[in-house]
This record gives sequence, C-alpha cells and structure tokens, in this order.
Amino acid sequence: MSQLRAEIDAIHDREIHLVDPYEPKDSDGLLRMVFMIPYGHAFSLMGNGPMGLHDLINRTKDVPAVAERALHYECLVREGNRVTTPDGEVYRSIESPLPVGTADVIGVSVINSGSLHSVFQQLDLAGVPRRSADRIPGEHPLVVGGNSGLADPEPMADYLDVIALGEAEESLLELLRVVHAHREEPGSGVSLYEKLARIPGLYVPSLYTCEYLPGGGVAAVTPRKLTVPAKASPVYLPVRELHPAHFVYPKSDGTAAGIHPTLGCRHSCDFCNLGVPPFRHAPIGMLKEYVDRLEAQKIRRIIISSPTFTQYRHRRELLDHISAYARRAAAEGETVTTIIGSIRADELTADYLESVTELEEFGHLFTELNLDQARGIITIAPEWASPDLVAMYGKTQRRERVDNAIELCRKSKDVNTVMLYFIVGAPGERGRTELPDRRRRERPPRHARHRPDTRHCPHRRPARNPCGPRQRLWSSINRPVMGLRRPWCCSVRPR
Repeated sequence: MSQLRAEIDAIHDREIHLVDPYEPKDSDGLLRMVFMIPYGHAFSLMGNGPMGLHDLINRTKDVPAVAERALHYECLVREGNRVTTPDGEVYRSIESPLPVGTADVIGVSVINSGSLHSVFQQLDLAGVPRRSADRIPGEHPLVVGGNSGLADPEPMADYLDVIALGEAEESLLELLRVVHAHREEPGSGVSLYEKLARIPGLYVPSLYTCEYLPGGGVAAVTPRKLTVPAKASPVYLPVRELHPAHFVYPKSDGTAAGIHPTLGCRHSCDFCNLGVPPFRHAPIGMLKEYVDRLEAQKIRRIIISSPTFTQYRHRRELLDHISAYARRAAAEGETVTTIIGSIRADELTADYLESVTELEEFGHLFTELNLDQARGIITIAPEWASPDLVAMYGKTQRRERVDNAIELCRKSKDVNTVMLYFIVGAPGERGRTELPDRRRRERPPRHARHRPDTRHCPHRRPARNPCGPRQRLWSSINRPVMGLRRPWCCSVRPR
C-alpha cells in the first residue's frame, strides 16, 4: 500500500461526523468539486469555510455536484516552497482516488493575505496551470477562490477564474448549477464566465478592467462588456439562511472540535475587515446541542473560534453549559479544555473572567498548537500604533483600558499567563517614527514590564512576571497585511 493511501485510510478511520447525517449522492453525471486545503488533517478541520461548504454541497440534493477535500498530507515531499507526492503518486482527495487535476471545479480558500502563495503551491501540486489564461476550458478545472484573504481580490486576478465575495453558501451552489447546465447545453450564445458574473457575490476578474492609482490603490474597476454587472458585491446571509456547519466544525479527528458563536464585529476599525460583515449571533440552542454531541463522542477539547466572543449575547449561558460538561468529565477522571481566541482589551471585564475561569481548564489556540504551555491563558489585543494612525484607523484603545484589563487578570487566581497582541509595520507608518513607536508599544504597564526569556519558545518571548510568581505576560506581534490582522512571528522582540 502506498504512503498516500495509508494516510488517507487512517483519516477515514479517525474522522467523526458531528452534524446531522445525510445520504451520499450518486456521483454519476454530477460535477466533481475538490476543495484544496493547504494544511494537514487536524488543522484543515478548523477551516469552516471549505469544511462548511463541503458539507453543504454534499447534503443538498438539488446541487448537481459532489464535494471532496485534498490536503497537504504528511507524506508529501517538501522542497523549499514546492510540494510533491511521494514516488510520483497521483495527488488525490480524501474521498476519491481520481487525480485532483481532473476535477470540474477546484476551490481554494485563503484565510489571510500572507497565504496567497499557497494557491500556487496547490495548483502546482494538482498539475493545474497557475494562470487563468493558460487553462483550457473542458481540459482544466474552473478555479474558484474565497475567504477573507481575498477581501482584495485584485492581487490574484490573473490566477483565479472566479472569486466568491462574502459568504458563499448561495453563490457557490448557484455556480455549480450554472456550470453543470452549461456543460449540458453550452450553445446558448453567452459564455460561461458571463453567466457566472451575473450571480450575486461572484467576481470574475477576466471580465473587468482594474485601473490603479499612481501611488498604489485602485482607481476604478469597470466591466469589459455591457452584459456584465457594473459592480460585484459581497453577499452576507441572515442567520436563518446559514446551515449549522457555518457555525460548528462538521467533522473532528476525535481530539478537538470547535464553534463560531459570532460573525462579524460591532467595531469598525479601518485596518481590519472583521467589522465588514453584519454582526450576527449563532443560535445558542444549536451550540449547546453541539457541545452535547462532543460529550457523547468524548471529545475533550473545545475551540471557541471567535475574535469577538466577548460580544456574544449568550456567552455566559454557553460557558455555563461547557462548564457543566467539564464537571461531568472530571467526575470520570477526564479533563475538558476550552480554547478561546484573543479579545479586545476594552471588552475584558470581571464578569467575563469569572465565567471563563469557571471552565477550570482554558487556554489559547496558538499555545495549544505550538507550545507545551500551562493552561490559564488570557490573550488581549491592545493594538497600539502611532497616534496619527490610531486616529486614522478609528481605534478606541487607550493605555488606561489596557492597564485595567491586565490588572483584572493580575487579580484573578486562575489566570497565570497573559498574551498581548500588538500592531507593527502598519500601512502608513513612517520609517522615522516606526522604531521609537515600537519601543513605546513594547513597554507594558509598569507592573507588567519584563525582560526576554527564551525558555519556552523562540518566537514568543515569555516574561518573568513581576506581578507575582504565578503569572506570566507574553508579548506577541501583529502585522496587518492587506487590511487583515494576523499573528506575525519574529517581527520585533521585546527588550
């Protein structure tokens, strides 16, 4: 048995389906869509964009397609930025032995702009030409991109045939219907791309001309034909029209599963696109039922994947439900760990800390994936920058609010580590002020100042805690790239 086949068989053996089951489709006569996910199996399950759409396509009977997943399997051979299969094996999906390159549609998900290069890596792996102009309709698959890393689609305009803007639950399903109908009856006088451009939420770069400003930025995007809409806009759906896999991980490998309690953000900071979609709450009944399914499957690690979790109206009820599960597991000698992402410093309250610390075992996703680190971690985001940029971005964080958040953590008997996220190298930050401003941002409040300590991780330097022997303060760095906030290692190290 080949290495690739053995690894895929192992994936099948350990995967657990966590949402309502559905009858598999008969693939005869249907389109084949492959979501190419540039991660290993465990991390791929956290990608609710492709995972949720994969689930939706396969369970929706009137969509003439079946969906598959192709990953960066552990057995792949890595040479620099190039990835190949071992012994020249065919690169295949989890669900089918057919080559990925023979699919009718390929979907690529870019979670942030720092991952744009993964599109080329994946297309090379599948043997599909990188540029749209080099792909032949009927011979090569249609390549569709999506997710927040393509919030500005123009950098990838020459490489993606179609880009889904916003939430793709409706637009992608309609794309598959149109592609299938066009394949059956192509002679309608209208090209496939023109048909796709008329679907709300889809942008077809080859049908538009993008004019750039001399100093950078876009002056105008205009259609090349009168039959093409003048503007392509993102689509966001009301909660009642979103299926459960939009809010919960539809599959698990048995070690962890996660939920998305909120969509969007109530704040509108200009450097971040979290506030672009309308803010919405996940139904609390759905999330509690999902936690019950995790308990039934004895999945002991719960990831709350929501950068705006403090804004969730049912936060206390959800955490109480998880705490009850944790207590029942503890009675059996098992530990339930809850992983929560970073939160805004001005939204950290004593009530929030109380409800989180009642979980007993809680941490942060970065440390779960990268470090052998104790629990009791709270991550807050001061996101300071120079004063003119703070004003331009519409930031409301003041030093006093961050000091107060750290003081609340210091007083807690259960929080032993605080991680801080900063912005460095922000667009518009001038070189002559960047370094002094970085130094200012690197100095935490007087009661939390620290010196580097390399005992735990070369990327995030933990601090000897001057607040007491039980607590640590970490300083990590955020660098905004194309309007997206994301962690960045080794940019600046605390002095």
